[in-house]
Amino acid sequence: MKYKLKRALTVVLCVALAVYVLLAMTSFNNPKDTYPLCTKVVINIEDESTNGFLSAAEIKRILEKNRLYPFKKRMADVNPRDIEDKLKDSPFVKTAQCYKTKDGCVEIMITQRLPIVRVKNSAGDDYYLDDHGGIMPNSNYTSDLIIATGYISKWYARSYLANLAIEIMKDEFWRNQIVQINILPDLGVELVPRVGEHIVYLGTLPQTKYINRRKRLTAEFVETKLDRLAKFYKYGLSKAGWNKYSYIDLEFDNQIICKKKK
Repeated sequence: MKYKLKRALTVVLCVALAVYVLLAMTSFNNPKDTYPLCTKVVINIEDESTNGFLSAAEIKRILEKNRLYPFKKRMADVNPRDIEDKLKDSPFVKTAQCYKTKDGCVEIMITQRLPIVRVKNSAGDDYYLDDHGGIMPNSNYTSDLIIATGYISKWYARSYLANLAIEIMKDEFWRNQIVQINILPDLGVELVPRVGEHIVYLGTLPQTKYINRRKRLTAEFVETKLDRLAKFYKYGLSKAGWNKYSYIDLEFDNQIICKKKK
């Protein structure tokens, strides 16, 4: 009898505990129990001042346009997943997370895609490339990015130009010195520096269909060419003068061909 009573009490306690946990979870996930309406919206954008594509005002505008901005809405009607999905539709959003809290607040956290080069090709296209080779549409972004011009298809931009720009951006000196990349009809690469009235010719980037090998070969190519250029700057132009030459050809490994200014 005592065993049955003890067992019954155990079952009752387990059921009571389960009900308590269920009610607690329900209370946490339904802020309407304490705050029926959304009283505050917090929008955090990582690297907002650096990337500059998105602002809290722009996020608010996107959500208002799609009737998803949660302020003064019933917390029960706010769906974080809908907000996340809509923000991820933006070509400038890398990740989006949305949370509801018990105090009537909705928090939105955004990370942006990182632009590394602006493409303005011979066909009239104007767009950005991010650090993963993704294409981003033109906007009012004003950061001092490298401009890529010439014969650049979107395939070439994603497959080769992005890797080239990434390697240039890795070095602080070249990131500030190179202002333009120009791709010739035969896919030869020219660089236009910030200092010096000359153009630097690198040759064509190593070609391969394998993505990882392409990245490695491009990294080696850029490192070799720019190391030679840095030495030429240091031991050549520093003595001869930065404006003595109009064209510096680094295509061949064992020589640097320079064309004097007329």
